Amino acid sequence: MIDPAVKAQLFDLLHRHRATLKHRFGQNFLVDPVLRDLVAEAAGATEDDEVLEVGAGVGTLTIALAKRCRRLVAVELDRTLMPALREVAGGEPKIETVQADILRYDLAAAFPRGGEIVAGNIPYNLTGALLRKLLDRPPRPRRLSLVVQKEVAERWTAPTGASVATIAVQVFADARIVMTIPASAFEPVPGVDSALVSMEVRPQPAVDVDDLNAFLRFVEAVFQQRRKQLAGTLGRISGIGSTAAAARLRDADVDPERRPQTLSLAEWETVYTRFSSR
Repeated sequence: MIDPAVKAQLFDLLHRHRATLKHRFGQNFLVDPVLRDLVAEAAGATEDDEVLEVGAGVGTLTIALAKRCRRLVAVELDRTLMPALREVAGGEPKIETVQADILRYDLAAAFPRGGEIVAGNIPYNLTGALLRKLLDRPPRPRRLSLVVQKEVAERWTAPTGASVATIAVQVFADARIVMTIPASAFEPVPGVDSALVSMEVRPQPAVDVDDLNAFLRFVEAVFQQRRKQLAGTLGRISGIGSTAAAARLRDADVDPERRPQTLSLAEWETVYTRFSSR
């Protein structure tokens, strides 16, 4: 249940620092204190852990996370929110507040050994790019615990390769939806519900390929024709034609009439291996 006092405190904080919420940044703050604490607890941080909070805003989740870890780096893009964030976090020495674009932030410098936990409430327009930023290269985090739109959460955790994002997540992590969060738990209230996704990052990528970036580019290229049958799409991409592509797929025990979103991660690895060299 939303506590009116929590909303009042949020608006008072914004007013005192002459800050306004910006739609282009997807700023929707979690103002249900019970759900906020559940999200913080689900991150699974202990007193030995370091945490990266993405999109700290005015600190509605920051303090709850900081109570559970050794060090917290709270990154926020909107410079107009930084005075409010620093006020909220000012009394906690373990919190480092950083005004930066997370997509340009030097994660290796902040967490040189990797193994951090990444938490936050992530705007829709950041989800795909953020995953690649966090997971493409070592040192990688140990866990991601992210609140995203429910639709995004369902794609990330789909059992088959429902999208490029699904494949990218499966390559690097074991993902599950922890809970759904209603739109009414946020201020301003977004148009859709959200969900908390927990991703346990794998020690090694789940596919054994010669070039991981080439593999992901291959998957992306095939998904650009997601409504087409695999034989036609792969025939065009590889330049060997649909008939030869169909034969190659059959040799790999993959039906050439299937579409990309039906393939499992193991099948993607097989298809990439068969078509990455002509």
